[in-house]
Amino acid sequence: MQIEAFFKLSYGLYIVSSKFGEQTNAYIANTAFQVTAEPAQLAISCSKNNYTTQLIEKSGVFAVSILHQEASQQLISTMGYKSGADINKFEEIETIQGELGIPIVTDGCLAWFECKVVQKVDVGSHILYIGEVLESKLLDEAKEPMTYAYYREVKNGVAPKNAPTYVDKSKLVDKKKGAAEERKPASNMQKWECTVCGQIYDPVEGDPDGGIAPGTAFEDIPDDWACPTCGVTKEDFVPMD
Repeated sequence: MQIEAFFKLSYGLYIVSSKFGEQTNAYIANTAFQVTAEPAQLAISCSKNNYTTQLIEKSGVFAVSILHQEASQQLISTMGYKSGADINKFEEIETIQGELGIPIVTDGCLAWFECKVVQKVDVGSHILYIGEVLESKLLDEAKEPMTYAYYREVKNGVAPKNAPTYVDKSKLVDKKKGAAEERKPASNMQKWECTVCGQIYDPVEGDPDGGIAPGTAFEDIPDDWACPTCGVTKEDFVPMD
């Protein structure tokens, strides 16, 4: 089975939020889609390991916000690579409260939907929730929605481990390997991997967007450099075999 074939499936990038009592949380999702028009219903796929899934299970409600292409990496990192059990994800993030009491994220988003669960299907590692849309709003008609392909190819992002589309990088064909090996100096070209999100720092490519020039060894990166995907520091990177 060729894993890369799955990358040709089209996905968006969303923030799914929920609430139960005083507990609130949200996470980044790439699996949300409309399943019927009358009544309008959306489906989302949630990892059983997600804190937000626990809230949806208890409350039976959720909201989906559609990210646009200009959404900040900080927003994506907070929602996608940090646990709501450890931090309040909604601090310093623009939200509104929906009719169901759910905090709906508007920061970096162009539209949102508020839903009530009407059906669920256990699909193994994830639960597929189908929700009837009770309210929706278009926030910005001019901006383009962020697709998962755009996030992966333009922003160099990777799916969190709880995402339905997460792929172990060891199973992928490294198309850049040959070219990288040709340019690889005799030493100081060790690759490093982020233990939080799986982002790989390749000295051959550097991190131009983060101010790190190609050819810069990991040891020479400033200590205040942050992972371009999840925002953690150098301390959370480990050398690759």
